[in-house]
Amino acid sequence: MQSKGSRKTPFARSLQMRNVVALSLSLACCSLPVDAGPAFLQIEAPDHQYTGGWEHYVGGGVAAFDCDGDHFTDLFVAGGESPAQLLRNKTPGRGAVIQYSSETPDALALTHVTGAYPLDVDSDGFMDLVILRVGPNVLMKGGADCQFSPFPASLGFASADRWTTAFSATWEGTETLPTLAFGNYVDRKDPQGPFEACDDNALYRPKGAAYQSPRMLSPGFCALSVLFSDWGRNGRADLRISNDRHYYVRDGQEQMWAMEPIPRLFTKSDGWQQHRLWGMGIASRDITGDGIPEVYLSSMGDQRLQVLDTQTGGPSFSDAPFHLGTTAQRPHTGDDGRPSTGWHIAFGDVQNDGRDDVFIAKGNVEQMPSNALEDPNNLLIRQAGGQYLEGSVAAGVASTARSRGAALSDLNLDGLLDLVVVNRRAPLEIYQNVSPDAGNWLALSLKQTAPNVNAVGAWVEVRSGATLWAREVTTGGGHASGDMGLIHFGLGETQSVDLRVIWPDGTLSDWANLSPNRGILITRNGDKATLNSL
Repeated sequence: MQSKGSRKTPFARSLQMRNVVALSLSLACCSLPVDAGPAFLQIEAPDHQYTGGWEHYVGGGVAAFDCDGDHFTDLFVAGGESPAQLLRNKTPGRGAVIQYSSETPDALALTHVTGAYPLDVDSDGFMDLVILRVGPNVLMKGGADCQFSPFPASLGFASADRWTTAFSATWEGTETLPTLAFGNYVDRKDPQGPFEACDDNALYRPKGAAYQSPRMLSPGFCALSVLFSDWGRNGRADLRISNDRHYYVRDGQEQMWAMEPIPRLFTKSDGWQQHRLWGMGIASRDITGDGIPEVYLSSMGDQRLQVLDTQTGGPSFSDAPFHLGTTAQRPHTGDDGRPSTGWHIAFGDVQNDGRDDVFIAKGNVEQMPSNALEDPNNLLIRQAGGQYLEGSVAAGVASTARSRGAALSDLNLDGLLDLVVVNRRAPLEIYQNVSPDAGNWLALSLKQTAPNVNAVGAWVEVRSGATLWAREVTTGGGHASGDMGLIHFGLGETQSVDLRVIWPDGTLSDWANLSPNRGILITRNGDKATLNSL
């Protein structure tokens, strides 16, 4: 067992004396005032709903990725008891009105799909899909023009019949294949269930060119979101799991597994603090500018923004103060005052003012009387002083459908983040961002030679003067929804920035000076990086 602080990198050690609890850090030096505020226009979407009974009360995710090489984001949407659909992005050009068409190949028209995550498993340059199901999970190999087929048996991946509701992946060491983590919900075969009948979670580690039998991570407490993240920038991604107290009832809690040769749970002796909630989704983003990511957890009742205390040397997270406006515990409009139910959660700068905002998908589980039935989605807009103010009604995205998964991604390549929301027994929603007077931006794509061609685990740092934007490249988290679109930075009024990449193996690229409002492909060549316009 490693002692606390035993794997600190120079970067992490340099942060020990910094006060990361100062969430009210102002980024006003490089941002625009929030005058008009963000605005979205709902566009026509293909006919799709997430349907089904008890086993589909949870889930309902969407995978956002480019499957045909044109840089426009395509969508694979879970359907529950209805067939899943692949929606091809048919937007006629950059900045045009967003258009999608349902063009689902037979291999993807699966039922009992709860969610999906894009991941180039075999590093062949085509994005694959990890498909979560009530039943055996499926890895689909991507090909040219959005064609998919099952991976061959030689990959060694075999899934049991479980109720899977969460996923994340990372590359460990020099392995040619990613490590895969599947979060499972209630064990449907337990005759004493469903309460206190949480299933164990599954970790697939590769050996050479194939996967070994999964290691079961026990105890499981009904996971609804998992995320590999280098939480303290120590050089290793560990696995955070958010669990649903509704079913573990007692003796459970949030979890983080140290990804050692034999994984182990972090405990109080490591600095881990016990947190219990009705965990639904995880999002991670550095919002204070100190280079260390904060963690946002969606839940029934209150959403929790958590901050790492770097003074302890371990994964010691504490809840942000209530006055920041991130709790979002009740409906912000309408007359239903019962607690909210949060699902997918995503950071993104929706008006490019240099400050990351937050979208939270909300919706009652089904007819749960203790929680709001009319539960509008949140769009929390970060102010120059650090606080968050609700902006979804004014922005036009305060849907009261039973929302589940979502994606906050630039769908028409105009530099503004658009929104996709999957709803339970209600139509799919797509919103185009039409915010006036938006600020400057950058959109990035990372490439390196195999393995891990999309550089999962890399950090991108953008700086201007004393302001730093740091972004970790992850796959996982959210609620059954994964986004492998362009990496988006809002920059406010900033006219010039410096950018570097810390690649997954720790290699640092040189700082490059860039002008904003452009898409850039960053290709690794050893310890150098080549930048080309997208």
